Amino acid sequence: MTNIATEPVFSGFTQHDFDTFTVEGLEPRMEAIRSRIQPKFRAIGHALTEDMSMLAGQEMFLHIAQHLRRKTNAPVDTWMAFAPNKRGYKMHPHFQIGLFDDHLFMWLAYIYELPEKQAIADRFLASVPLLRETIPQEYEVSFDHMRKDAVKFADLGKEELKTALERFRNIKKTELLIGRRFAANDPILRDGTEFLEAAKETFETLMPLYHLSLSR
Repeated sequence: MTNIATEPVFSGFTQHDFDTFTVEGLEPRMEAIRSRIQPKFRAIGHALTEDMSMLAGQEMFLHIAQHLRRKTNAPVDTWMAFAPNKRGYKMHPHFQIGLFDDHLFMWLAYIYELPEKQAIADRFLASVPLLRETIPQEYEVSFDHMRKDAVKFADLGKEELKTALERFRNIKKTELLIGRRFAANDPILRDGTEFLEAAKETFETLMPLYHLSLSR
């Protein structure tokens, strides 16, 4: 009998996925990430990569965090990314979907490895009205992809936003992540179709900022 390969289908996240981050030890937790979460990341990538490429106007590639630098401490989160470079994503503006133990995040991400961080910050500082018009009030902003904390965009007034962008420009380790977070028990995470629609809507909303950050 010939085996016919089937395309991966994303059916949603469960509490079991979030419980991955309670598994003790580096190797046991990495095995749980590989067996529970990464197949779902691949299914999400299969469902969204073509749409992301069309929205971005360039080919986008799926990257799944492998946590290869970790030798002792188990990862407290894990993620996938869409970026325009097949070899890597950290040095480019990119889109992330990932999990901590208590929430899922969808970010447009500018992390500290980004070589054009200062230039991108200057473009955003010159376009604060556009940012305030584009980013929905209920979205959130984080300044460190390794931490859970984030601020509601609604709580950033014009001057607070300028100050945040200046810190992003001037302090090497300060990052900029814009998007949405969902509690682990949010029903939207349990429905694969609804989740994919929410992810596409989120990234489509943020795409004008992505294009702005690439402009010269």
